[in-house]
Amino acid sequence: MNTRKPIAAALALAGYIIMLVPILFVVATAFTSGSTLRFPPEGFSLGWFDAALNYAPFTSALLTSLQLAVASTFLALAVGVPATLAIYRGALPGKGLVEGLFLSPLIIPELVVGLALYQQLIVTFRIENWPVLLLGHTALLLPYAVRVTGAALASSDVSLEEAARGLGASPLRAFFTITLPILRPGIFSAALLGFVTSFNNVPLSLLLQSRESRTLPITMLDYVQQSYDPMIAATSTLILAATVVIAVIAERTVGFAKIFGGINR
Repeated sequence: MNTRKPIAAALALAGYIIMLVPILFVVATAFTSGSTLRFPPEGFSLGWFDAALNYAPFTSALLTSLQLAVASTFLALAVGVPATLAIYRGALPGKGLVEGLFLSPLIIPELVVGLALYQQLIVTFRIENWPVLLLGHTALLLPYAVRVTGAALASSDVSLEEAARGLGASPLRAFFTITLPILRPGIFSAALLGFVTSFNNVPLSLLLQSRESRTLPITMLDYVQQSYDPMIAATSTLILAATVVIAVIAERTVGFAKIFGGINR
């Protein structure tokens, strides 16, 4: 057993190096005073951050990505949480089949989903791109809403809800006083995972976007194909910093153990 620990530690260290070193290169390049992406950076400057924050296509696409991520996360939770309650607490026939349908977007390639939505809704029924894009992202996030909140609900003690009902609490009061606090870490976790997944999505957004609904990852991808300056590194560093801030807030408010602890149960 003792001989395995150094090997495991070495593998873990190698994994961290493989993941973190490329990110550090990007961050370092973002502070260069040069005009091209190269390492080591040429001098030190914050000019590329100013350029990224004032580049209209990036700021417009950022607003679109935020709106899309918030709306799709809300819709996914609005559908997924009641579905989770029906699967784990209700007398729903064919629970396994229903849960499998909600989890199916995890195994179906996003390009297939995007192409199907594009052909049926945009081409056939002439629906605008934005509602279809929102529908696609919502469908993509449903597995997180059902699986994560379901893990929190499955690990709870159903006798607590039964005791509340036995003491005279109405179903609605029992839900808000017992079930909802139990689900809160799962809902927070699903919202966090869903928001990040929607914000960073490329395949689905690439197929369903329009000129007015271009997301930030797609806009950054187009920019890299046309330009090779450090502004893309500065934008990536800003996104990374925002992600770290979100992670710190999540840890301080709920805690990662509560957020992600029930996912693998």
